[in-house]
Amino acid sequence: MKKPPAASHPASLATPAALATPAALATNVAIALNAVLAAVDRERPKVLCVQADALGLPYGPFDPARHRTFEIGMREWVERQTKISLGFIEQLYTFGDEGREAPAAALLGAKASERIVSVGYLALAPALSQTIAEDAVWRDWYGFFPWEDWRGGEPAILRERIIPGLADWAGSGRNKSSRKARINIAFGQGGMGWAEERTLDRYELMYEAGLVVEAGRDRAAAGLDSASPATEAAPQTGAPMISDHRRILATAIGRLRGKLKYRPVIFEMTPPEFTLLQLQRTAEAIVGFGFHKQNFRRTIEKSGFVEPTGEATQEAGGRPAALFRINREGLRERAATGLAIPRLRRTKD
Repeated sequence: MKKPPAASHPASLATPAALATPAALATNVAIALNAVLAAVDRERPKVLCVQADALGLPYGPFDPARHRTFEIGMREWVERQTKISLGFIEQLYTFGDEGREAPAAALLGAKASERIVSVGYLALAPALSQTIAEDAVWRDWYGFFPWEDWRGGEPAILRERIIPGLADWAGSGRNKSSRKARINIAFGQGGMGWAEERTLDRYELMYEAGLVVEAGRDRAAAGLDSASPATEAAPQTGAPMISDHRRILATAIGRLRGKLKYRPVIFEMTPPEFTLLQLQRTAEAIVGFGFHKQNFRRTIEKSGFVEPTGEATQEAGGRPAALFRINREGLRERAATGLAIPRLRRTKD
Protein backbone atom coordinates (compact mmCIF):
# COMPACT_ATOMS: atom_id res chain seq x y z
CA MET A 1 0.00 0.00 0.00
CA LYS A 2 1.39 3.37 -0.91
CA LYS A 3 1.86 6.01 1.75
CA PRO A 4 -1.39 7.92 2.49
CA PRO A 5 -1.50 11.25 0.70
CA ALA A 6 -1.97 14.65 2.31
CA ALA A 7 -5.45 15.61 3.48
CA SER A 8 -6.01 17.77 0.43
CA HIS A 9 -5.62 14.81 -1.92
CA PRO A 10 -7.93 11.80 -2.50
CA ALA A 11 -7.07 8.49 -0.85
CA SER A 12 -4.99 6.27 -3.12
CA LEU A 13 -4.70 2.54 -2.62
CA ALA A 14 -2.42 0.47 -4.85
CA THR A 15 -3.53 -3.02 -5.92
CA PRO A 16 -2.07 -5.70 -3.56
CA ALA A 17 1.11 -7.09 -5.12
CA ALA A 18 -0.08 -10.70 -4.83
CA LEU A 19 -3.08 -9.91 -7.03
CA ALA A 20 -1.59 -7.23 -9.24
CA THR A 21 -0.67 -7.37 -12.88
CA PRO A 22 1.89 -4.93 -14.36
CA ALA A 23 -1.01 -2.91 -15.83
CA ALA A 24 -2.89 -2.85 -12.53
CA LEU A 25 0.13 -1.55 -10.67
CA ALA A 26 0.01 1.60 -12.77
CA THR A 27 -3.51 2.50 -11.60
CA ASN A 28 -4.44 3.59 -8.11
CA VAL A 29 -7.89 4.20 -6.69
CA ALA A 30 -9.02 7.59 -5.39
CA ILE A 31 -12.07 7.44 -3.11
CA ALA A 32 -14.57 10.31 -3.25
CA LEU A 33 -17.48 10.79 -0.85
CA ASN A 34 -20.83 12.24 -1.98
CA ALA A 35 -23.95 13.11 0.03
CA VAL A 36 -27.59 13.52 -0.99
CA LEU A 37 -29.34 15.50 1.77
CA ALA A 38 -33.08 15.63 1.09
CA ALA A 39 -35.95 17.50 2.74
CA VAL A 40 -39.50 18.48 1.76
CA ASP A 41 -40.36 22.17 1.91
CA ARG A 42 -43.92 23.32 1.19
CA GLU A 43 -44.65 20.23 -0.89
CA ARG A 44 -41.42 20.52 -2.88
CA PRO A 45 -38.73 17.85 -2.43
CA LYS A 46 -35.37 19.57 -2.23
CA VAL A 47 -31.74 18.51 -2.19
CA LEU A 48 -28.75 20.36 -0.80
CA CYS A 49 -26.28 21.40 -3.50
CA VAL A 50 -22.99 23.22 -3.70
CA GLN A 51 -22.36 25.61 -6.53
CA ALA A 52 -19.02 26.45 -8.09
CA ASP A 53 -18.95 26.54 -11.89
CA ALA A 54 -22.01 24.26 -11.89
CA LEU A 55 -24.33 22.60 -9.40
CA GLY A 56 -23.20 19.47 -7.61
CA LEU A 57 -23.73 17.47 -4.45
CA PRO A 58 -21.55 18.03 -1.38
CA TYR A 59 -18.45 15.91 -1.97
CA GLY A 60 -14.82 15.49 -1.07
CA PRO A 61 -11.96 12.94 -0.94
CA PHE A 62 -11.67 10.27 1.73
CA ASP A 63 -8.48 10.73 3.74
CA PRO A 64 -7.43 7.53 5.56
CA ALA A 65 -5.00 9.50 7.70
CA ARG A 66 -7.82 11.62 9.13
CA HIS A 67 -11.09 9.73 8.56
CA ARG A 68 -11.63 6.56 10.61
CA THR A 69 -14.70 5.69 8.48
CA PHE A 70 -16.25 6.83 5.20
CA GLU A 71 -19.23 8.20 7.12
CA ILE A 72 -17.03 10.37 9.34
CA GLY A 73 -15.34 11.73 6.24
CA MET A 74 -18.69 12.40 4.56
CA ARG A 75 -20.07 14.26 7.56
CA GLU A 76 -16.89 16.35 7.74
CA TRP A 77 -17.04 17.35 4.07
CA VAL A 78 -20.73 18.28 4.20
CA GLU A 79 -20.22 20.44 7.27
CA ARG A 80 -17.11 22.05 5.79
CA GLN A 81 -18.79 22.88 2.47
CA THR A 82 -22.32 23.75 3.65
CA LYS A 83 -22.03 24.49 7.43
CA ILE A 84 -24.82 21.92 7.96
CA SER A 85 -24.51 18.90 10.26
CA LEU A 86 -26.15 15.68 9.03
CA GLY A 87 -28.65 13.69 11.06
CA PHE A 88 -30.01 10.42 9.61
CA ILE A 89 -27.56 8.99 7.07
CA GLU A 90 -27.10 5.66 5.29
CA GLN A 91 -24.72 4.44 2.63
CA LEU A 92 -26.37 4.58 -0.75
CA TYR A 93 -24.18 2.99 -3.42
CA THR A 94 -20.62 2.79 -4.70
CA PHE A 95 -20.06 4.26 -8.16
CA GLY A 96 -16.97 2.99 -9.93
CA ASP A 97 -17.71 2.59 -13.66
CA GLU A 98 -14.69 3.38 -15.79
CA GLY A 99 -14.99 6.74 -17.53
CA ARG A 100 -17.66 8.17 -15.24
CA GLU A 101 -15.06 9.89 -13.10
CA ALA A 102 -13.34 12.03 -15.74
CA PRO A 103 -15.04 15.36 -14.84
CA ALA A 104 -14.56 14.68 -11.11
CA ALA A 105 -10.87 13.87 -11.32
CA ALA A 106 -9.79 17.47 -11.87
CA LEU A 107 -12.16 18.70 -9.17
CA LEU A 108 -10.67 16.31 -6.63
CA GLY A 109 -7.09 16.87 -7.70
CA ALA A 110 -6.67 13.24 -8.74
CA LYS A 111 -3.69 12.11 -10.79
CA ALA A 112 -4.10 10.86 -14.35
CA SER A 113 -3.27 7.32 -13.23
CA GLU A 114 -5.98 7.26 -10.55
CA ARG A 115 -9.44 5.77 -10.92
CA ILE A 116 -12.16 7.64 -9.00
CA VAL A 117 -14.59 5.51 -6.98
CA SER A 118 -17.42 7.44 -5.33
CA VAL A 119 -19.21 6.27 -2.18
CA GLY A 120 -22.64 7.90 -2.03
CA TYR A 121 -24.73 8.56 1.07
CA LEU A 122 -28.40 9.40 1.58
CA ALA A 123 -29.33 11.79 4.38
CA LEU A 124 -32.81 13.00 5.38
CA ALA A 125 -33.93 16.11 7.25
CA PRO A 126 -37.31 17.27 8.65
CA ALA A 127 -36.84 20.80 7.30
CA LEU A 128 -34.47 22.93 5.26
CA SER A 129 -31.47 23.93 7.32
CA GLN A 130 -30.41 27.52 6.86
CA THR A 131 -27.57 27.72 4.37
CA ILE A 132 -25.02 30.15 5.73
CA ALA A 133 -22.27 28.89 3.43
CA GLU A 134 -21.98 31.06 0.33
CA ASP A 135 -21.93 28.16 -2.14
CA ALA A 136 -24.62 26.00 -0.46
CA VAL A 137 -28.11 26.09 -2.01
CA TRP A 138 -31.29 24.02 -1.78
CA ARG A 139 -32.78 22.97 -5.13
CA ASP A 140 -36.06 21.27 -6.06
CA TRP A 141 -35.02 17.82 -7.25
CA TYR A 142 -37.67 17.92 -10.00
CA GLY A 143 -35.60 20.70 -11.57
CA PHE A 144 -33.08 17.94 -12.36
CA PHE A 145 -35.73 15.31 -13.23
CA PRO A 146 -38.86 17.12 -14.54
CA TRP A 147 -40.26 13.90 -16.03
CA GLU A 148 -40.54 12.36 -12.54
CA ASP A 149 -43.25 14.71 -11.20
CA TRP A 150 -46.75 13.44 -12.08
CA ARG A 151 -48.67 15.38 -9.43
CA GLY A 152 -50.15 17.65 -12.08
CA GLY A 153 -50.68 14.85 -14.58
CA GLU A 154 -48.29 13.29 -17.08
CA PRO A 155 -45.32 15.64 -17.59
CA ALA A 156 -45.51 17.18 -21.06
CA ILE A 157 -41.77 16.69 -21.53
CA LEU A 158 -42.28 12.93 -21.68
CA ARG A 159 -44.55 13.01 -24.74
CA GLU A 160 -42.93 16.00 -26.40
CA ARG A 161 -39.24 15.14 -26.08
CA ILE A 162 -38.25 12.10 -24.07
CA ILE A 163 -40.38 9.30 -25.51
CA PRO A 164 -39.84 10.43 -29.15
CA GLY A 165 -36.10 10.79 -28.47
CA LEU A 166 -35.92 7.31 -26.95
CA ALA A 167 -37.91 5.86 -29.86
CA ASP A 168 -35.38 7.33 -32.32
CA TRP A 169 -32.53 5.90 -30.26
CA ALA A 170 -34.13 2.46 -30.05
CA GLY A 171 -34.70 2.37 -33.79
CA SER A 172 -31.12 3.31 -34.63
CA GLY A 173 -29.30 0.55 -32.74
CA ARG A 174 -28.55 -3.10 -33.38
CA ASN A 175 -30.57 -4.38 -30.43
CA LYS A 176 -33.83 -2.66 -31.30
CA SER A 177 -36.08 -5.11 -29.45
CA SER A 178 -33.91 -5.03 -26.34
CA ARG A 179 -33.81 -1.24 -26.29
CA LYS A 180 -37.56 -1.01 -26.76
CA ALA A 181 -38.16 -3.48 -23.90
CA ARG A 182 -35.93 -1.43 -21.59
CA ILE A 183 -37.84 1.74 -22.48
CA ASN A 184 -41.18 0.04 -21.84
CA ILE A 185 -40.06 -1.21 -18.41
CA ALA A 186 -38.40 2.01 -17.28
CA PHE A 187 -40.98 4.46 -18.58
CA GLY A 188 -44.12 2.32 -18.23
CA GLN A 189 -44.79 2.18 -21.96
CA GLY A 190 -46.52 -0.57 -23.92
CA GLY A 191 -49.17 -1.13 -21.27
CA MET A 192 -46.67 -1.47 -18.41
CA GLY A 193 -47.17 0.53 -15.23
CA TRP A 194 -45.04 3.46 -14.12
CA ALA A 195 -42.75 2.34 -11.28
CA GLU A 196 -41.66 5.43 -9.39
CA GLU A 197 -38.59 3.74 -7.90
CA ARG A 198 -37.02 3.21 -11.38
CA THR A 199 -35.62 6.75 -11.32
CA LEU A 200 -32.08 5.61 -12.07
CA ASP A 201 -33.16 3.29 -14.90
CA ARG A 202 -34.88 6.20 -16.62
CA TYR A 203 -31.90 8.51 -16.24
CA GLU A 204 -29.47 5.85 -17.47
CA LEU A 205 -31.54 5.25 -20.61
CA MET A 206 -31.67 8.97 -21.31
CA TYR A 207 -27.91 9.18 -20.83
CA GLU A 208 -27.33 6.34 -23.30
CA ALA A 209 -29.68 7.99 -25.79
CA GLY A 210 -27.92 11.36 -25.47
CA LEU A 211 -31.01 13.00 -23.96
CA VAL A 212 -29.19 14.66 -21.06
CA VAL A 213 -26.47 17.31 -21.22
CA GLU A 214 -24.02 15.13 -19.30
CA ALA A 215 -23.94 12.55 -22.12
CA GLY A 216 -22.62 14.97 -24.73
CA ARG A 217 -20.31 16.64 -22.23
CA ASP A 218 -18.72 13.35 -21.15
CA ARG A 219 -18.30 12.11 -24.71
CA ALA A 220 -16.64 15.37 -25.69
CA ALA A 221 -14.32 15.16 -22.65
CA ALA A 222 -13.33 11.66 -23.76
CA GLY A 223 -12.54 12.91 -27.28
CA LEU A 224 -15.54 11.15 -28.83
CA ASP A 225 -18.14 12.48 -31.23
CA SER A 226 -20.94 13.91 -29.09
CA ALA A 227 -23.33 14.40 -32.02
CA SER A 228 -26.62 12.55 -31.63
CA PRO A 229 -30.17 12.84 -33.03
CA ALA A 230 -31.23 13.58 -29.46
CA THR A 231 -28.66 16.30 -28.76
CA GLU A 232 -31.03 19.18 -29.46
CA ALA A 233 -33.47 17.93 -26.79
CA ALA A 234 -30.84 17.48 -24.09
CA PRO A 235 -30.77 21.05 -22.69
CA GLN A 236 -34.53 20.86 -22.00
CA THR A 237 -34.38 17.63 -19.98
CA GLY A 238 -33.50 19.03 -16.57
CA ALA A 239 -30.59 20.95 -15.09
CA PRO A 240 -27.20 19.21 -15.42
CA MET A 241 -24.83 18.55 -12.52
CA ILE A 242 -21.08 18.18 -12.26
CA SER A 243 -19.48 14.80 -12.91
CA ASP A 244 -22.06 12.01 -12.41
CA HIS A 245 -23.83 13.73 -9.53
CA ARG A 246 -27.20 13.64 -11.31
CA ARG A 247 -26.83 9.88 -11.59
CA ILE A 248 -26.07 9.70 -7.85
CA LEU A 249 -29.11 11.86 -7.10
CA ALA A 250 -31.32 9.63 -9.29
CA THR A 251 -30.09 6.62 -7.31
CA ALA A 252 -30.97 8.36 -4.04
CA ILE A 253 -34.47 9.33 -5.18
CA GLY A 254 -35.19 5.77 -6.32
CA ARG A 255 -33.86 4.37 -3.04
CA LEU A 256 -35.98 6.74 -0.95
CA ARG A 257 -39.11 6.07 -2.99
CA GLY A 258 -38.68 2.33 -2.57
CA LYS A 259 -37.74 2.61 1.10
CA LEU A 260 -40.99 4.42 1.95
CA LYS A 261 -42.78 1.09 1.41
CA TYR A 262 -40.82 -0.99 3.91
CA ARG A 263 -39.39 1.45 6.47
CA PRO A 264 -41.08 4.41 8.25
CA VAL A 265 -38.43 6.81 6.94
CA ILE A 266 -41.10 9.38 6.05
CA PHE A 267 -41.01 10.43 9.71
CA GLU A 268 -37.37 11.49 9.33
CA MET A 269 -38.77 14.21 7.05
CA THR A 270 -41.68 15.55 9.12
CA PRO A 271 -41.86 18.34 11.72
CA PRO A 272 -42.73 17.48 15.35
CA GLU A 273 -46.44 18.09 14.70
CA PHE A 274 -48.36 17.78 11.45
CA THR A 275 -51.79 17.13 9.98
CA LEU A 276 -52.49 13.94 8.06
CA LEU A 277 -52.90 16.01 4.91
CA GLN A 278 -49.45 17.53 5.42
CA LEU A 279 -48.03 14.02 5.88
CA GLN A 280 -49.76 12.89 2.68
CA ARG A 281 -48.41 15.86 0.73
CA THR A 282 -44.88 15.07 1.95
CA ALA A 283 -45.16 11.46 0.73
CA GLU A 284 -46.66 12.59 -2.59
CA ALA A 285 -43.82 15.08 -3.10
CA ILE A 286 -41.30 12.25 -2.75
CA VAL A 287 -42.99 9.63 -4.97
CA GLY A 288 -44.17 12.18 -7.54
CA PHE A 289 -47.92 11.52 -7.75
CA GLY A 290 -51.10 11.95 -5.71
CA PHE A 291 -52.92 9.49 -3.43
CA HIS A 292 -56.55 8.94 -2.52
CA LYS A 293 -57.05 11.13 0.56
CA GLN A 294 -59.39 8.89 2.57
CA ASN A 295 -57.44 5.70 1.82
CA PHE A 296 -54.21 7.32 2.96
CA ARG A 297 -55.85 8.70 6.12
CA ARG A 298 -57.31 5.32 7.10
CA THR A 299 -54.00 3.57 6.52
CA ILE A 300 -52.04 6.04 8.65
CA GLU A 301 -54.57 6.06 11.48
CA LYS A 302 -54.37 2.26 11.69
CA SER A 303 -50.59 2.07 11.29
CA GLY A 304 -49.64 2.92 14.86
CA PHE A 305 -47.04 5.37 13.55
CA VAL A 306 -48.84 8.52 14.71
CA GLU A 307 -50.97 9.69 17.61
CA PRO A 308 -53.23 12.74 17.99
CA THR A 309 -51.94 15.68 20.01
CA GLY A 310 -55.42 16.81 20.99
CA GLU A 311 -54.85 20.10 19.19
CA ALA A 312 -56.05 21.34 15.81
CA THR A 313 -54.94 23.83 13.19
CA GLN A 314 -56.62 25.70 10.36
CA GLU A 315 -55.91 24.26 6.91
CA ALA A 316 -56.69 25.69 3.50
CA GLY A 317 -60.42 26.26 3.18
CA GLY A 318 -60.81 27.29 6.79
CA ARG A 319 -61.69 23.89 8.27
CA PRO A 320 -59.86 22.82 11.44
CA ALA A 321 -57.59 19.78 11.07
CA ALA A 322 -56.36 17.54 13.88
CA LEU A 323 -52.66 17.68 14.66
CA PHE A 324 -50.66 14.49 15.04
CA ARG A 325 -47.18 13.60 16.26
CA ILE A 326 -44.95 10.57 15.82
CA ASN A 327 -45.71 7.60 18.07
CA ARG A 328 -42.14 6.59 18.92
CA GLU A 329 -43.17 3.29 20.46
CA GLY A 330 -45.20 2.44 17.37
CA LEU A 331 -42.22 3.25 15.17
CA ARG A 332 -39.98 0.93 17.18
CA GLU A 333 -42.51 -1.90 17.05
CA ARG A 334 -43.05 -1.53 13.30
CA ALA A 335 -39.55 -0.55 12.20
CA ALA A 336 -39.77 -2.97 9.26
CA THR A 337 -43.05 -1.51 7.98
CA GLY A 338 -43.56 1.42 5.65
CA LEU A 339 -46.43 3.26 3.97
CA ALA A 340 -48.99 1.64 1.69
CA ILE A 341 -47.99 3.47 -1.50
CA PRO A 342 -50.39 2.86 -4.40
CA ARG A 343 -49.28 2.56 -8.00
CA LEU A 344 -49.65 5.56 -10.26
CA ARG A 345 -52.88 5.47 -12.23
CA ARG A 346 -52.42 6.70 -15.75
CA THR A 347 -54.30 6.69 -19.02
CA LYS A 348 -53.53 3.96 -21.55
CA ASP A 349 -50.72 4.58 -24.03
